Amino acid sequence: MTTDSFPRRLARTRRFTLGVPVRPEPSADGATVLFLRSRGGTDPLSCLWALDTATGEERLVADPAALGSSGGIASYSTDASGSWAAFALDGALWLADTRTGSVRAVASGLPVADPRLDPTGRRIAYVSGGALRAVGADGTGDRALAEPEADDVSYGLAEYVAVGEMYRDRGHWWSPDGSALLVARVDERAVARWFLADPTDPQQPPRAIRYPLAGTANADVTLWLLGLDGHGTRTEVRWDRAAFEYVTAAGWDDHGPYAAVQSRDQRTVRTLAIGADGATRVLAERSDPHWVELLPGVPVRTAGGALVDTADRGDTRHLTVDGKPVTPAGLQLRAVVGTDGERVLFTASDEPTETHLWTYEPGSGVRQLSDGPGVHSGAEQGGTLVLTTGSLTTVLRQGRPPLPLTSYGEPPVVAARPELLHLGPRELRAHLFLPTGHRPDDSPLPVLLDPYAGPAMQKVTTGGAWYEQVSQWFADQGFAVLVVDGRGTPGRGPRWEKTIWGDKAGPALEDQIEGLRETALLRPGLLDLERVGIRGWSYGGFLAALAVLRRPDIFHAASAGAAPTDHRLYDTHWQERFLGHPDEHPEHYDSCDLITEAPKLTRPLLLIQGLADDNVFPIHTLRLSAALLAAGRPHEVLPLRGTGHRPTDEAVVENLLLHELDFLRRSLPA
Repeated sequence: MTTDSFPRRLARTRRFTLGVPVRPEPSADGATVLFLRSRGGTDPLSCLWALDTATGEERLVADPAALGSSGGIASYSTDASGSWAAFALDGALWLADTRTGSVRAVASGLPVADPRLDPTGRRIAYVSGGALRAVGADGTGDRALAEPEADDVSYGLAEYVAVGEMYRDRGHWWSPDGSALLVARVDERAVARWFLADPTDPQQPPRAIRYPLAGTANADVTLWLLGLDGHGTRTEVRWDRAAFEYVTAAGWDDHGPYAAVQSRDQRTVRTLAIGADGATRVLAERSDPHWVELLPGVPVRTAGGALVDTADRGDTRHLTVDGKPVTPAGLQLRAVVGTDGERVLFTASDEPTETHLWTYEPGSGVRQLSDGPGVHSGAEQGGTLVLTTGSLTTVLRQGRPPLPLTSYGEPPVVAARPELLHLGPRELRAHLFLPTGHRPDDSPLPVLLDPYAGPAMQKVTTGGAWYEQVSQWFADQGFAVLVVDGRGTPGRGPRWEKTIWGDKAGPALEDQIEGLRETALLRPGLLDLERVGIRGWSYGGFLAALAVLRRPDIFHAASAGAAPTDHRLYDTHWQERFLGHPDEHPEHYDSCDLITEAPKLTRPLLLIQGLADDNVFPIHTLRLSAALLAAGRPHEVLPLRGTGHRPTDEAVVENLLLHELDFLRRSLPA
């Protein structure tokens, strides 16, 4: 196999993301746009760059290689003006002058995690060894603001479920004047401890991980106000933590600190204003009989103090301002990406396969900023709008020509040619991929369903994502590849998404079958329904295994990667959202348990599992395999050494796809 094969190029380019501008951020005056980008399509080291919006000139601000680092810049934070940027490299703290490009190390405790510049640019807060520390931007006065009282206690970082399920990846927030911080304290001592070992190297000790299994204890999260004056004041934020144990969002603006908290059953969310004495008052409350959907970027307040949030009304997820829906029926809010004065920038869909950038302003209403097919997003400040569509990022200023940010990303190796279908009475959105050069009078094709089909993501969009190339590559090996987004997937409104409450298996599988049958009716003679395979990863892996277990009359082989086989072994916030608490609704978990269905297997099944996966732990695959073996059901297991939830090693990614292809060819009837 040559080194430029599609599977290897997919890995080498990190799914064609290397060399592409990411995290663009306009400065307060709009004169500069900061962003991260590596120097090439196979270069993994991200550098910090700046675009001068007046001249269109791009300049390198910080190069990790020049700073002696072997890693790239993963993220950065700026002061309010955007003149300074702080970032961590190899655990050390660095500060860049974005105007001149000068970069210097800042003396600090080691290792440094999540450095955050205060809005005035005078200090940098960061986490080291579980302690929240602050240091002057000039490198003086480094000190601990809050230190952990025990092992498994930390200050200033987000806990596991906040990062993975709530869109909250932060644990400390500066006041606008840089005199105080709102800080999360995370106590994980009650959280279940799991261990990950490398069975290929038994001399190495296992890695301990705190993981909140469905129905078990979460991390105990509290919020604190920390003053940086000479007295070092520390005040606990008070709310009904027994009723609202999740902190889903927090921040500090000109109107004071605030937070959003959620009940364990996820049916109620309160947005709280936080007083200087730690007392809270309710700004807004949302409730839902199934769950309150959390979205990126909300709640947030405008410059005038209007609360920006979301509400599900009927079958529409609206943008709300001070509790009033301001977007029309049928326009589904996806995220709030920023505010500028009273202007709100957000993404939303009126067609689920497209996501557009929109703005709302009092008196002007709602206006769409992007056009054409695709998945669009952006950022705005100081009259500069950054519009991102796939790997293309364009900077727009009124009265000036558009400025595209240079992309060094590798061109696609495979030209994906999906046909967008609307299938059946539910108008299921689907993509159909056919082999290059396929002719209508060719013999019927074996079918490969290639879904994700879960609540975390869509695969059927007009955004040209990397996984479309994977589907096309399989099609070019001689398959008709069908990708169906069914009930539960995002973008089609609250009723569509919440159909799966209590049953993550039945509706999803039904919609895959309906999509297959409707495509066969729509394209007579194209699909060979006696040769149908299915592949998937994560939830898609669960669905693939479920398909051959429950419907061997339709599905003849399945490749299931990183599949959650027992949903009690997944985390609290994710699973309890859809299935409830396992003590209260054991039947919901039983209905989705692949292990109890193992004796039903009559079709070829390939199970793929990363042995270092700390999201879907190896226990899922190993227990299902043990149950299959006990029932006398032949199957294949492919363990991946040192691999997390997503394989990244070039050889592993390449040969894994080739192995899946070989398995499908071997397993489908001749």
